Amino acid sequence: MAKEKGLLWFKNDLRLLDNETLCRAVNSCTSILPVYIFDPRLFANTAYNFPKAGLNRFEFLKQTVDVLRTNLQSLGANLLVEIGHPEELIPELIKKYNITKLFAEQEYASEELKIVDAVKQQLSEEITCYFIWGKTLYHIDDIPYSIDKIPLTSKAFRINTTKKAEVRETFDIPKKIEILSLNDWGTLPEATQFNFEVLDDQKENLYVKGGEDLALERLNYYTVETELLTSYKWTRNKSLGLDYSSKLSPYLAVGAISPRTIYYAVKAYEKNIKKNISTWWLIFEVVWRDFFTFKGMRMGNSIFKTEGYKNKEVPFENNTEYFERWCAGTTGIPFIDAHMRQLNETGYMSNRGRVNCASYFVHDLKIDWTWGAAYFESKLIDYDVSSNWMNWHMQAYEIWYTNPVNQSIKYKVADYIKKWIPELAAVDNELIHIPWKIEEYKLKYPKPIEVYSKWARAETKILKLLD
Repeated sequence: MAKEKGLLWFKNDLRLLDNETLCRAVNSCTSILPVYIFDPRLFANTAYNFPKAGLNRFEFLKQTVDVLRTNLQSLGANLLVEIGHPEELIPELIKKYNITKLFAEQEYASEELKIVDAVKQQLSEEITCYFIWGKTLYHIDDIPYSIDKIPLTSKAFRINTTKKAEVRETFDIPKKIEILSLNDWGTLPEATQFNFEVLDDQKENLYVKGGEDLALERLNYYTVETELLTSYKWTRNKSLGLDYSSKLSPYLAVGAISPRTIYYAVKAYEKNIKKNISTWWLIFEVVWRDFFTFKGMRMGNSIFKTEGYKNKEVPFENNTEYFERWCAGTTGIPFIDAHMRQLNETGYMSNRGRVNCASYFVHDLKIDWTWGAAYFESKLIDYDVSSNWMNWHMQAYEIWYTNPVNQSIKYKVADYIKKWIPELAAVDNELIHIPWKIEEYKLKYPKPIEVYSKWARAETKILKLLD
């Protein structure tokens, strides 16, 4: 093999196990330069006056990059860490180190594709670029659809894809990685470099910590170690604690673990421990993630617009005070506020919380759903562009309304509310779900923005429990 130098541009594939891009680079080059670039545009303020990606997302990402660097070092390699714009830095690095090949995971959303195109435009024709698909469980080349023919329903996609496509085998971690010799591999940035204000204890509040090692530990814990997977179908709608669901989504979001690694772990679990509706359901949700990715590619930028890909006109009222109260978790609706406060502090909330917070936002507060989607993008450590925006789109235009009062009592979230709303900790009965019904209301917790008549039946149900 001729002496080829490759630049390996890590993005949302921050792992060594099952990383085809890494393996292709190692196998195609005599030496490589692994690079990660912190792009300040990711953390810049949006039109809503909050960062596109907030502090918790930054800290989780930084932890994950740190683990990636450590793991590369264990193989005799390293990771160059830079801060800046990839379209400026990558061409400079390629020229400086006489790179001949560029390797990176293939992108699929418009903002990321725009950056990739800008990088490519700055490269000479002598540079060969390899953009390799690694996002989904089923490879883009294996699904039985072209992107413009992706079904509109997840069921149609799932049934046909699982029948006609096979999940590819995973890629092993390279045993050795030959790298270029550098004097300075860069340092990980501090949050203050992106204008974040960090409280003393803020770094300790992440819902889970980042990195491939912890991703694999979590997968093993949820399956082999505790066998919690067996009961997943019946616990997944809870909100309190860590063990009601897999908590793998933050690691999937940054590519600290691959969908295929999860898939084969579940298949091994089914063979050696238990096969039931819960194991089926976890894989079902990973396939749903594929569906959102491919459908998002089909719909393009319409998934980011108020009218959506269905081109619907809804008379949103867009009360900015209500929006601020929703963001802060001070709407006066405990089920909503507890989840929003958890999101703000830890970067995470349960699936049940997301559904209800979005439904209340769109159908009760009547605020443009894209505002809520942008806020979730800023806060969620498991933010995934397709899953986030497609879920919000569905909540606005396709899914039935969820009643937050009824959901609160149905899912028995009193302890969860007390954890995240200390103002209600002293309420020792079911009125914690509807504190506006407490006589001589003197709590420091805010009164509701509005109590809707459609909640009356759920309120009555709660009051009867007190008789």
